[in-house]
Amino acid sequence: MKLYLVPTPVGNLGDMTYRAVEVLKGADLILAEDTRTSRVVMQHYGITTPMQAYHIFNEHQTLHNIVDRLLSGMTIALVTDAGTPGISDPGFLLVREAVKNNIPVETLPGATAMVPALVDSGLPCDRFVFLGFLPHKKGRQTAIRQLADEERTMVIYESPYRLVKLLEELITVLGEERQVSVSREISKLHAETARGTLREVHGHFASKEVKGEIVVVLAGKSTIETANEA
Repeated sequence: MKLYLVPTPVGNLGDMTYRAVEVLKGADLILAEDTRTSRVVMQHYGITTPMQAYHIFNEHQTLHNIVDRLLSGMTIALVTDAGTPGISDPGFLLVREAVKNNIPVETLPGATAMVPALVDSGLPCDRFVFLGFLPHKKGRQTAIRQLADEERTMVIYESPYRLVKLLEELITVLGEERQVSVSREISKLHAETARGTLREVHGHFASKEVKGEIVVVLAGKSTIETANEA
C-alpha cells in the first residue's frame, strides 16, 4: 500500500530518472492526467503497467475509489502530462486524502518547469514565490496589482495564447522597465529564454506566434530598489 507521485519529463524524454521508471514499472496502477500523453512516455521506457485517467474533471468523483484501492493494498503511481504532480496539476486532493487515511505517500524528485526557468532567468533565486496560473478572468486585475509590492522573484505559468496580453498587463501595473525572463518549451528542441525589460520581452513575443509551455519569471520590487541604489 503506497501512493507515489512521479515526475515525468517537461520536454526531453531523456530527463526521466531511473527510479521513476522503476516505480512506474512496479506499480499496480498508474493514474495519468491524459493517458494518451502519458502513453508516449510509457512506451518509450517499456512500461506496461495499467493506466487510468485522473484529471481535474474527474478527480472528485474518483477520489474515494482510489483511496479504497490503496487501502486494499495496491501501489498506485500518479503522473501528469509533464513535470511533478500537484504543481499546477492534479495531485493535492489525492495526497490529502491519502494522508488522512494513513496511506504512505512518497514524491520522487524530478522534472519541473519552474526551477529551470527560475535559474535560467538570471534573477535572484534565494527568495522567490511561485504563483502558478493567474486567474483568467475574475480577480485577474487584482492579482496583477498585488504583484507591484512583491519583493521576491515571482514565477508565473501562462498559456502561449495569453503571454503577450500578460506582458501588456504587467507593463501597465509595474512599468515597462521591470526585468523579466520568459522561458518557452523548456528542454525541448526549440527551447528559448528571452530576458530583458518587460518592454523588450513584450516586443520579442508580440512580433511572432507564440507556441509551447510558458514560464514567466518576474523581478521583485527589491531587485529594482537594489539596482537603483547601486
